[in-house]
Amino acid sequence: MKTTLLIMAADIGSRFGTGIKQLEPVDDANHIIMDYSIHDALVAGFNHVVFTIRKDIEKEFKEVIGDRIAAICSSHNVTVDYAFQNINNILGELPEGRTKPWGTGSAVLAAKNVSKEPLKHKTDEEIVDADIAQQMEEK
Repeated sequence: MKTTLLIMAADIGSRFGTGIKQLEPVDDANHIIMDYSIHDALVAGFNHVVFTIRKDIEKEFKEVIGDRIAAICSSHNVTVDYAFQNINNILGELPEGRTKPWGTGSAVLAAKNVSKEPLKHKTDEEIVDADIAQQMEEK
């Protein structure tokens, strides 16, 4: 069965301070949290990874993690795609004055044309537990 891991990494991180929080190293080897999620997804047998990001961080995101993850995934026959979240990824009309993207629902909607398989979604700050990922793959 084809299964997609949707990693939602478009948030602005306004409380984080400077830089893009999704791309901040968390250890001495410069891994970021998503490195651990990708590892567990590969171990669990996921065969598709979709990053939901903002278009304005695409270049830096790919430089810091996307291209590297795509190479790792490719060696495991796992495809990597991108979906782009924007303020218009909603059902219905945009309320007047709204300037920020909507969050989880909007991120999942942004990915609807990229993946038709069952998916497990996570934020850029969560680590996917391999046991949970494996249970999902088995369903």
